[in-house]
Amino acid sequence: MKDIQALLFDLDNTLMDRDHTFRSFSTQFVRDFLGYLNPKQAQEVIEDIILRDADGYRDKDGFFAELAQELPWRTPVSASAIREYYDESYIKHGALMKHALDVLSYCRDRGYILGLVTNGKTDIQYGKIDSINLRDYFKTIVISGEVGISKPDPDIYLLALARLGTKAGQTLFIGDHPVNDIWGAGKAGMESIWLRRNHDWDDSLVVHPWKTINELDELKDIL
Repeated sequence: MKDIQALLFDLDNTLMDRDHTFRSFSTQFVRDFLGYLNPKQAQEVIEDIILRDADGYRDKDGFFAELAQELPWRTPVSASAIREYYDESYIKHGALMKHALDVLSYCRDRGYILGLVTNGKTDIQYGKIDSINLRDYFKTIVISGEVGISKPDPDIYLLALARLGTKAGQTLFIGDHPVNDIWGAGKAGMESIWLRRNHDWDDSLVVHPWKTINELDELKDIL
């Protein structure tokens, strides 16, 4: 085993099950705004919203503007109204990734220093973290909207390392996105563990994960 002292985690679709969270949000959104649709129509709209969202990698302003224009409204709803609804209600649908708390407790109990690095708006990301009771596990939480740097810029990882008090060679990064998590962490000098979720591996990447897992609890055997 490498001389690992600290672990840095991604949030969305690593510790938080974003697939479940966004589907739950989309279902409630359609129920609240498009309740006049029959069940089949409602389900088709939910699937369309999920597809348009592109796993959260759409620009939110463009995404909400598209929904305002394309959904089958009886009475038009503005992009700003959709944004307000999202900001108020999305975090209420937060769900933990399978094995997340067990793995975090396992790592903490064995003396690893834990941190979190995530892209997104500060209030939304902290809202997610608190809705699934993760904050107390981490020595540091670095959110792109708060620090003005976004993954995969290596500087956001270097900032996290400085706050952890560990070197890149002593720290593993665990995340699901080939570029934002694995490539970015590698460019900052860290080894990484890739959690397979919705993104296929990009063979053009010159950085590769040290290990690949399909479920979070596989991390325990690696450590």
